[in-house]
Amino acid sequence: MEIRLDGRVALITGGSMGMGKAMAQKFAASGAEVAIVARRAEPLAEAAREIVAAGGRCRPYSGDVSKAEEVARLFAAISHDFGRVDILVNNAGRSQAGKFEEVTDEVWQADFDLKVFAAVRFSRLAFPGMKSRRWGRIINVLNIGAKAPGPGSAPTTVMRAAGMALTKVLAGEGAPYNVLVNSLMTGLIVSDQWARRWRREESGRSFEEFLDEQAKNQRLPMGRFGTAEEFANIACFLASDAASYISGTAINVDGAKSPVV
Repeated sequence: MEIRLDGRVALITGGSMGMGKAMAQKFAASGAEVAIVARRAEPLAEAAREIVAAGGRCRPYSGDVSKAEEVARLFAAISHDFGRVDILVNNAGRSQAGKFEEVTDEVWQADFDLKVFAAVRFSRLAFPGMKSRRWGRIINVLNIGAKAPGPGSAPTTVMRAAGMALTKVLAGEGAPYNVLVNSLMTGLIVSDQWARRWRREESGRSFEEFLDEQAKNQRLPMGRFGTAEEFANIACFLASDAASYISGTAINVDGAKSPVV
């Protein structure tokens, strides 16, 4: 089955690297025009250049999505340049976890602003246009900890659980207008975060050897990490017309890691 996004405009936050970049590449290769958003201008611009060099259509927009005024500015600029937003991928976020008693109010608030409020604000801006055109897709990138949070996993898992609830609310309100909203729950995916950890350890192992060891330590059922490209494949499907009767779901993309469905 060939998945196409021709004629669609996609906005992807956290789009400069990792899963965000992979989704941008996949969407653009499938025919979409793509706007990628991230804080750091240089890697963001480089990601856009790579996509354009490969024949895709992509523009970078630098900004801090944890701030209300920045979300408004970014959405206005993207809407002006592309005319609309058909597909919104709320992907911005980073792992933030610690012992509950040691997590400060400031850390809780910063994580809320980045992971929950950014998705709320972008979705609120995108929803009216999607409803009026009677076509829209919102994908919230969360993680499997939202369904089965473990000790020492706050605040991230708490925020991701809120994102799952947001998905269900939006799906119900968007359904009469053909605005479909789903969550993708990540397991362990090869990312820049893991690459940074590998470099910090300076153990003399190759990155592949490091990942193999981590896969064993984490007892991954498939014996390996997932790839950003594998994650992008399911996101592209959900963004397409092929997924026209799927909404309000939270799909694990984790190689059977999660203890719950």
